[in-house]
Amino acid sequence: MVIPVQIIFRYLGSATFHRSCLIEAVNLKSSNRNPVVHEFESVELSCIITDSQTNDPRIEWKKIQDGQTTYVYFDNKIQGDLVGRTDVFGKTSLRIWNVTRSDSAIYRCEVVALNDRKEIDEITIELIVQVKPVTPVCRVPKAVPVGKMATLQCQESEGYPRPHYSWYRNDVPLPTDSRANPRFHNSSFLVNSETGTLVFSAVHKDDSGQYYCIASNDAGASRCEGQDMEVYDLNIAGIIGGVLVVLIVLAVITMGICCAYRRGCFINSTQDGESYKSPGKHDGVNYIRTSDEGDFRHKSSFVI
Repeated sequence: MVIPVQIIFRYLGSATFHRSCLIEAVNLKSSNRNPVVHEFESVELSCIITDSQTNDPRIEWKKIQDGQTTYVYFDNKIQGDLVGRTDVFGKTSLRIWNVTRSDSAIYRCEVVALNDRKEIDEITIELIVQVKPVTPVCRVPKAVPVGKMATLQCQESEGYPRPHYSWYRNDVPLPTDSRANPRFHNSSFLVNSETGTLVFSAVHKDDSGQYYCIASNDAGASRCEGQDMEVYDLNIAGIIGGVLVVLIVLAVITMGICCAYRRGCFINSTQDGESYKSPGKHDGVNYIRTSDEGDFRHKSSFVI
């Protein structure tokens, strides 16, 4: 079968036309649009030009964080807080060393190719920096009476993503629910791995021991120092006896005060002298002082 020359040229021309259309539009891609890295490690932000006929396009990187946009790479120079630990490789991609939690953000790669029909293209890359938890703060009661409720707390505020918590007693991991493990059938506790609390509804003698907590996420784990919790028996007989002794002492003191009062130990001697010197007046008698008399003159009155 012989193919006419016109058809061959028509096909070649169509292919060249489609190819030129693709080349005239700058296009970008990334090998990883959502990189995840641990704090203090290095990371690469991939931005690759797949199509363009511009030999020296303008490349810019911007950082979008908390609603604010700042330059990372502009005018062929690294900008901002990434200076000294960032460089450009492969013409358009970024490499960051010693990343910190403040580097978590959305990064936008922008390329301007002036010789292309579509001159601008951009892609965004979301960088997530995972942070290892620091040493958690643990609170363990030192002593709890048998049968009482007890709460142990574990908190950590710097790890990202938010850590999960686990509790240990005497180096043995505790389940989230004591009823789920026959080994802890004498206990009655629940562990909240999200908040870090260990709650005993009623402590048992077997719950005595050394407790510590571990906070962990994908970046690592940290633990607090072990703390002892003692569970002791309440001496009911001793408590009742102590209360009775106090009541008896109070009763003796009260009786002593009453006896002393009856014997006149609390009478004021000054008031007794004054009442002796100033006898009361008789009913029906008035005492009137006159200018002629140096003493009182008796005046009688009768009441009918």
